[in-house]
Amino acid sequence: MVLKAITANRLRDGAVVWLGPQGGWVERVGQAAVFDDAAVVPALAGAEAAAAANIVVGVYAFEVEVVDGQAVPLRQRERIRALGPTTRPDVGKQADALDRAA
Repeated sequence: MVLKAITANRLRDGAVVWLGPQGGWVERVGQAAVFDDAAVVPALAGAEAAAAANIVVGVYAFEVEVVDGQAVPLRQRERIRALGPTTRPDVGKQADALDRAA
């Protein structure tokens, strides 16, 4: 079964965010809600409503796996979005030990 999470950018500050289990936006990919194929469609509709309300922009779903109870992106693009700039490992979320597993 393919699992998915939903991401976007917050309009207030441009930060990458993920749809959380409670329907709000979280700042760590490991805290993202995980959906199966049937559940991702209504979740995307809710996330698009947040885009229509100018809270986020660029909403889309991507594939994840669950490792130790946390969502981990499968593709490199989402791993980079989760961690930050690839040219400076001392800045961005990758500088924080909590996010190095992504």
